[in-house]
Amino acid sequence: MGSLTIENVKKSFGKVDVLKGINLQVRDGEFVVFVGPSGCGKSTLLRVIAGLEDATAGKVVIDGQNVVATPPAKRGIAMVFQTYALYPHLTVRDNMGLGLKQAGTPAAEIDTRIAAASAMLSLDPYLKRRPAELSGGQRQRVAIGRAVVREPKLFLFDEPLSNLDAALRVNTRLEIAQLHRRLKATMIYVTHDQVEAMTLADKIVVLNAGRIEQVGAPMDLYEKPANEFVAGFIGSPKMNFIDAGRLGEGGAKTIGVRPEHLSVSREAGAWTGTVIHAEHLGADTNLYLDTEQAGLITVRIFGVFRAEAGETLFVSPDPARTYRFDADGRTVT
Repeated sequence: MGSLTIENVKKSFGKVDVLKGINLQVRDGEFVVFVGPSGCGKSTLLRVIAGLEDATAGKVVIDGQNVVATPPAKRGIAMVFQTYALYPHLTVRDNMGLGLKQAGTPAAEIDTRIAAASAMLSLDPYLKRRPAELSGGQRQRVAIGRAVVREPKLFLFDEPLSNLDAALRVNTRLEIAQLHRRLKATMIYVTHDQVEAMTLADKIVVLNAGRIEQVGAPMDLYEKPANEFVAGFIGSPKMNFIDAGRLGEGGAKTIGVRPEHLSVSREAGAWTGTVIHAEHLGADTNLYLDTEQAGLITVRIFGVFRAEAGETLFVSPDPARTYRFDADGRTVT
């Protein structure tokens, strides 16, 4: 399908540098997810790849060809937007086939591609409907189908699930994962939701302030974060960060421990804390405790753990699952 190489890509809007020298390699058939906080540059980078924004400097190479001067329609990409971008007066079938029709694709081939994409995305019952007659999840599937029929080198997804409710997000996420396995296509996906990133990606790219902080497989980033930023961004609830001085730890500025790597007891433990709030979620229990030794921390317990605000509990970190960071936020090994 398509490989992608980004070489020292920079993007500035006036005096504001949004992308500050991005280098990235995406292999043919990979599912790569860009994550990071709002304003980190992830959507701008996607738009530079698509050609919707011009790179200030650098190269965007698709299948060995530098496309920085190539218009979007000729880059061999298809983009799925957050807002669906469907034509309200056209049927599902016509929305899916419009791009092919405008490109002069023969009608018989258009019908064949629409039929294949529709079957893949379970859209057959809706082909004669217009967008107003569809749910949000169905509209997003139509937008994905419109991308599929183009048979692009690269699929680009710009926060495609953010307008859907929680249940639809899960269902559509599964559909996108299945679509990737069926097509074996190269997909670049932007999201602010690290759960989406962890469950969809072959490779995650963590961006911060226009730079790449770390690239790796989801569990590599979870288990071996390169720095404090990545450690705090990957994982939910987020990692606890504790001033090493409070714990008497030498050789580090900050100690990190994930909520799920803390154990709780009513009898004894390394730290003594008061329950500030308890979230009983059924499968999990999240406890927020104010501890004497580590300050305010979050503890994640698998299963049901009955606790009330004001209760005293004892907490112990797993010494094999703690992280140490230096004054610059880099992981100390």
